[in-house]
Parts: sequence; structure tokens; C-alpha cells
Amino acid sequence: MTGWIQALGRTTLNQISGLGRAFLFLVNTVEGVFRPPGKWRFVVKDVYFIGTKSLFVIGFTAAFSGMVLGLQGYYSLSRVGSEGVLGAAVALSLIRELGPVLSALMVTGRAGSAICAEIGIMRIEEQIDALECMAIDPHSYLIAPRLVASLIAVPLLTAVFDVVGIFGGYLVGVELLGVNPGAYLDSMQTSVEWFDVYMGIVKSLVFAALLIWICTYKGYYAGVDRGVFGPEDVSRATTDAVVVSSVAILVSDYVATSLLL
Repeated sequence: MTGWIQALGRTTLNQISGLGRAFLFLVNTVEGVFRPPGKWRFVVKDVYFIGTKSLFVIGFTAAFSGMVLGLQGYYSLSRVGSEGVLGAAVALSLIRELGPVLSALMVTGRAGSAICAEIGIMRIEEQIDALECMAIDPHSYLIAPRLVASLIAVPLLTAVFDVVGIFGGYLVGVELLGVNPGAYLDSMQTSVEWFDVYMGIVKSLVFAALLIWICTYKGYYAGVDRGVFGPEDVSRATTDAVVVSSVAILVSDYVATSLLL
């Protein structure tokens, strides 16, 4: 009769314990950023992996996102005779919302999953334990460089996404649907303010920290709760990392928007 109460209590305690462990993991990682020796060699390597290797998927996604925005925006605005503000609609949608969100989701799927799997494999092969035996802090050595690299790469990828997306909207709106190019560019120039750019930068930084925090945490503790380490733990951790990161990005997008507006 009391079995379900015990199960509920056990689940609740496990969730609270997991949240506390995740918070301590983040604190140790942030401390590791400022802990000597310097890690710039690893940061550069991780910026290349997270940023440069994600350029193709970011550009491809941005182009078609901008084209869809241009197409949908044109037919929506044409109903009220406001096709001339298509540039503003596309630019604001990308800079304030779609650019940061979709860039973070693409980085999560491409780089975040790979980082989680790499750290998870290191966990099941006891490489992390070996680092601790050699008095090397895993947070400082493995996690901190990836956090710094993500904070550098994701905002830059977001900027690329915005530029390519606006160009995609221009191609559809001006070249395909016949919107006046001067009106497209002028509406964009008069409507986009520095605050909109600031909002996009803040969001991209928040998403960058979130996705690396979650993906590295899931990989770092792959199989720890079960006490049995195997390949299935890495696959489970990677799946959880992508799903939880994606949900966290969308939730934090709403929170950030409500606070910044």
C-alpha cells in the first residue's frame, strides 16, 4: 500500500540529488576556468570543433530558415498591404529569436552530442579516474576549455546564422517575389536597434553555457548512477543530453525574452 509513496519519495530524492550534483558540477567547472595552468591550446581546438566544423550546418539551416521566413512573411504581410516591411520582419525574427535558438539547437545536435559521447567513453574506460589519480582536475582539464570555447563559438555562429538568414529572406522576397530591394533594406535598417542585437548576444551566451553544461554533465556521469559502465550508458547519456539541452534552450529562451523585453 505504501509502495507507491516510497517510489515517489525515492524518485523525488534522486531528482533533488541530481540537481545538486549538476549545480556543483557547474561550480567546479567555472572554478576550473580560472585555475592554472592556462588551457588556451585546448580552447582553440574546441573552438575549431564547436565553431568551424558547425559552419556548414549553421549556414544551410540559416539559408532555408530565412527563405521560409521571407516566403511566409510576404504572404502574411501582403494581406494588409505591408510587403515593404518584410526586411524588418525577417531581420527581427532572426536576430531576436530564431538565430540564437536554432544555432544552439544545431550545435547541440552536432557538437554537444559528440562531446557528451567523448566524455562518456572516457568515463567508462576509466580515463577520468586516471586523471584524478594523477592529481589532474577533470573539470579544469576536460570541461572548462569546452565551456570557454562554447561561449566564444556559439555567439559567432549565431551572427553567421543571422547574416545568412537575412540574405536568404532577401533572395526570396526581392528576387523571387518582387519586393522592392530598397524597401526591404530600409525597413530592416530603421527597425533593427542595438537592443535587438544585444538580446541575441545575451541569448546565445546563455544557450552556449547551458548546452555545454548539460552535455558534459551527462557524459561525465554516464553510468555512475547504475554503478555499471558500458556502451549503452554512453548512448543513453548522449540521448538524454540532446533532449534535455534542447528543452532547456527553449525554456530559457522564453525566460530570457520575458526578462529582456
